[in-house]
Parts: sequence; C-alpha cells; structure tokens
Amino acid sequence: MDVTPEQLVTLLRNMLLQRAVDTRGFQLNRQGKIGIAMGSEGHEAVQAGAGLAFVRGKDLLYPYYRNTGIVLACGFDLAGVFRSQFARATDTTGGRSIINHVTDKAKGIATISSIIASQCTHAVGAAFALRYRGENDRAVLCTFGEGATSEGEWHEAVNFAAIHKLPVIFLCENNQWAISTPIGKQMANANVADRAAGYGFEGVAVDGFDPVAVYLGVKQAREKAVSGSGPVLVEAKCYRFLSHTTDDDERTYRTREEVAAQRAKDPVPRFERRLIEEGILTSEQIEAMRKEVARTVNETTDLVESEPFPAPETLYTNVYAGETTPWI
Repeated sequence: MDVTPEQLVTLLRNMLLQRAVDTRGFQLNRQGKIGIAMGSEGHEAVQAGAGLAFVRGKDLLYPYYRNTGIVLACGFDLAGVFRSQFARATDTTGGRSIINHVTDKAKGIATISSIIASQCTHAVGAAFALRYRGENDRAVLCTFGEGATSEGEWHEAVNFAAIHKLPVIFLCENNQWAISTPIGKQMANANVADRAAGYGFEGVAVDGFDPVAVYLGVKQAREKAVSGSGPVLVEAKCYRFLSHTTDDDERTYRTREEVAAQRAKDPVPRFERRLIEEGILTSEQIEAMRKEVARTVNETTDLVESEPFPAPETLYTNVYAGETTPWI
C-alpha cells in the first residue's frame, strides 16, 4: 500500500474535523446564528483522500459548495470557514458570500460558486493556462456532485479538456442524490465514470467510503494528468446522509430504510476500526484525537463569533466600480 502510517492518521483527523465542522454548522443554524448550513456527512473519505493527493504549493483546487472538508485538507484556515459561516468582516469576501464559499489564492483554492458546474469550465481554463505556460508539474483538481454532470458546462469542460489533453482531474462526489433527484432519473449509465469514454479519456470509479482508495485513485489520476496524457474522471461513490441543506427535508423524497442501509457504511467509524485493526492507532488515541478536534472547533467557533460584522458603511463596497454610493 502506497500510504504511510502518518498519512493514515492525517486522513482520519481530516475526516473527524470535517464532520465536527459540519455538525457545528447545523447547530449554529438551529440556534439562529447562521442562515443556512450545508452538511457533507458521508463525503468525509472522499474529501480527506482527495485532499491528501493535492500537492500544496503546486496544484489548483476548483471546489464546489459541499467541500468544507477538502478545502481544509488542502490547507484552508479553519477560522476562515467559520468566518464565512458567521459572515464576519474578517471573512475573505468581507462577509458578503453564502456560507462555505471560501477562497484562498495563495493556497491555490479558487472561489466557490453555487452555480452548478460553473467551476468546471473555470478549472479547465486554469489547466489550459498551466499547459500554455509550460508548468508541467502542476495539476488542477475540480470537484463536483453527480448532479453537475447533467449541466451543459460540465460537458463543455470535459470535452475541451480531452481535446487539449489538459492536466485536470475531474472528481465526482457521487452521493446518489442531486437534492431530491436520484441518479437513476439523471442518467442511464451505471457509472458517472463511464461518461469519460464518450469524450475520449479515462474514467475510473472508486469506493468513496474508503479514503485510501480515493487518495490512490486521485494520486494516480494526477500522475497521468501531469505526464501530458490528459484528464481523468474519478468517480467516488459515497452517500449524503443528511438533507441537502438545513432548508431541505430529505424525508420527503427517500425512505428511512435507504438511509439506514447507507449509514451502515459510514466512512468515519469504518476507518477508525481499520486503523485499530492494522495497529496504526489505539481506541484511546482515536478518542484523544476526537477530543482534540472538538476542542479546536469549539475554540475557533468562540473566537470567530466574537469578531465584528461588516460595518454598515461598507454595504456597497465591491458592488460598483469607483464611487460606491448607490443611485438614489
């Protein structure tokens, strides 16, 4: 196995951190402190694995809105996530954007958009720029849900990337539900990965409940992309355990039995058991890690909640060019 014990521990911590941040977001929403929360329970293995394959300082990440875990795994600041949720003045967008729509140019993390699949064309443009400049040791990681593959921008992006053999990894986090639309109502293909063949490049499906499988799949795809062989579509099959957002009620479109069957494959306890069985960590060490993660999330939440909101006089900042006074 091409994974060190240290990397296995990193994978678990990132998974635990992602779940803790998600849980806190739902709590804050129910407390009336943030307007909306968007959970990613069930995606932890995908995002921790992909984040480990991301080469910091070289690669570029074009994420989508359910990517709290992957931006953290790629180096984004935890406090920055909460500044986005609390809409504080210290947020990178000045508290102007919807929750989790973060960005960090220095770390190669592009701005997140809620427009489905829009990041795919942006990612391909960035990959084209890398190829044009001869930066052949760099790659672009573009993430999206399976629902995005029903959008025209996705098809335009993969077609362009295939034609020009661009260094981009398309990572589909297939959680089987595009809000309330099941994958069977979106496509006749058995696998999203099968769609790559129609555009002339490789598609592979991996177990999205296994962070090691995702890491190896994305790592191998990256190696191919930077070699000049072109893009790779990696489909990580996972599941969304919770509602699409706190504004959604998933009980209206799927059964409790379906969710319970998928919950049995929960990647977090599954990976914990694996590390114990392989002698990487003890149950006591895992419990200590859980407490450390919880303490970090608690302290960061308190810190950011105490920070100021944007000043009222900045309401029109970055809306109009030049003079910011609105037309009245």
